[in-house]
Amino acid sequence: MQTETTQAINAAYPASLTQPRALLTVRQFAERHPAFQQGSLRNLIFLAESRNTSRGKIEGNGLDAALVRIGRKVLIDEAKFFNWIDAQQGVA
Repeated sequence: MQTETTQAINAAYPASLTQPRALLTVRQFAERHPAFQQGSLRNLIFLAESRNTSRGKIEGNGLDAALVRIGRKVLIDEAKFFNWIDAQQGVA
Protein backbone atom coordinates (compact mmCIF):
# COMPACT_ATOMS: atom_id res chain seq x y z
CA MET A 1 0.00 0.00 0.00
CA GLN A 2 1.42 3.37 -1.03
CA THR A 3 1.24 6.42 1.18
CA GLU A 4 0.28 9.82 -0.17
CA THR A 5 3.91 10.90 -0.15
CA THR A 6 5.00 7.88 -2.18
CA GLN A 7 2.19 8.45 -4.66
CA ALA A 8 3.17 12.11 -5.03
CA ILE A 9 6.82 11.20 -5.63
CA ASN A 10 5.87 8.55 -8.20
CA ALA A 11 3.60 11.03 -9.97
CA ALA A 12 6.29 13.72 -10.06
CA TYR A 13 9.10 11.37 -11.08
CA PRO A 14 7.98 8.50 -13.32
CA ALA A 15 9.96 5.26 -13.13
CA SER A 16 11.69 5.99 -16.43
CA LEU A 17 13.24 9.12 -14.96
CA THR A 18 14.42 7.50 -11.75
CA GLN A 19 16.30 4.72 -13.54
CA PRO A 20 19.95 5.71 -14.02
CA ARG A 21 21.21 5.76 -17.59
CA ALA A 22 23.89 3.28 -18.55
CA LEU A 23 26.85 5.60 -19.14
CA LEU A 24 30.02 3.72 -20.02
CA THR A 25 33.58 4.70 -20.82
CA VAL A 26 34.99 3.55 -24.14
CA ARG A 27 36.85 0.73 -22.39
CA GLN A 28 33.77 -0.42 -20.44
CA PHE A 29 31.60 -0.27 -23.57
CA ALA A 30 34.12 -2.35 -25.56
CA GLU A 31 34.31 -4.93 -22.77
CA ARG A 32 30.53 -5.19 -22.51
CA HIS A 33 30.04 -5.32 -26.30
CA PRO A 34 33.03 -7.12 -27.88
CA ALA A 35 31.75 -6.41 -31.40
CA PHE A 36 32.97 -2.83 -30.91
CA GLN A 37 36.71 -2.38 -30.41
CA GLN A 38 38.08 0.60 -28.51
CA GLY A 39 39.81 1.98 -31.58
CA SER A 40 36.69 1.90 -33.73
CA LEU A 41 34.64 3.52 -30.95
CA ARG A 42 37.23 6.29 -30.56
CA ASN A 43 37.13 6.89 -34.32
CA LEU A 44 33.31 7.14 -34.25
CA ILE A 45 33.57 9.59 -31.35
CA PHE A 46 36.17 11.67 -33.23
CA LEU A 47 33.87 11.86 -36.26
CA ALA A 48 30.73 12.56 -34.22
CA GLU A 49 30.68 16.36 -34.50
CA SER A 50 30.73 18.54 -37.60
CA ARG A 51 34.11 20.05 -38.37
CA ASN A 52 35.69 22.54 -40.72
CA THR A 53 38.51 21.50 -43.02
CA SER A 54 40.43 23.15 -45.82
CA ARG A 55 37.83 21.70 -48.21
CA GLY A 56 34.87 23.06 -46.28
CA LYS A 57 32.54 21.80 -43.61
CA ILE A 58 32.22 18.06 -43.03
CA GLU A 59 29.06 16.90 -41.30
CA GLY A 60 29.42 14.66 -38.28
CA ASN A 61 28.05 11.14 -38.09
CA GLY A 62 25.40 12.08 -35.51
CA LEU A 63 26.80 10.00 -32.66
CA ASP A 64 27.21 13.13 -30.51
CA ALA A 65 23.61 12.63 -29.32
CA ALA A 66 24.75 9.43 -27.55
CA LEU A 67 27.83 10.99 -25.94
CA VAL A 68 28.17 12.71 -22.59
CA ARG A 69 31.29 14.82 -22.19
CA ILE A 70 32.56 15.79 -18.75
CA GLY A 71 35.81 17.66 -19.19
CA ARG A 72 38.04 15.29 -21.14
CA LYS A 73 36.04 12.22 -20.16
CA VAL A 74 33.70 10.87 -22.80
CA LEU A 75 30.89 8.56 -21.73
CA ILE A 76 28.65 6.60 -24.07
CA ASP A 77 24.93 6.35 -23.33
CA GLU A 78 24.35 2.70 -24.13
CA ALA A 79 20.65 2.96 -25.11
CA LYS A 80 21.18 6.03 -27.31
CA PHE A 81 24.18 4.40 -28.99
CA PHE A 82 22.11 1.43 -30.11
CA ASN A 83 19.29 3.76 -31.21
CA TRP A 84 21.92 5.55 -33.34
CA ILE A 85 23.04 2.18 -34.76
CA ASP A 86 19.42 1.37 -35.68
CA ALA A 87 19.01 4.78 -37.32
CA GLN A 88 22.13 4.12 -39.42
CA GLN A 89 20.46 0.94 -40.72
CA GLY A 90 17.20 2.70 -41.48
CA VAL A 91 15.39 0.89 -38.64
CA ALA A 92 13.47 3.25 -36.39
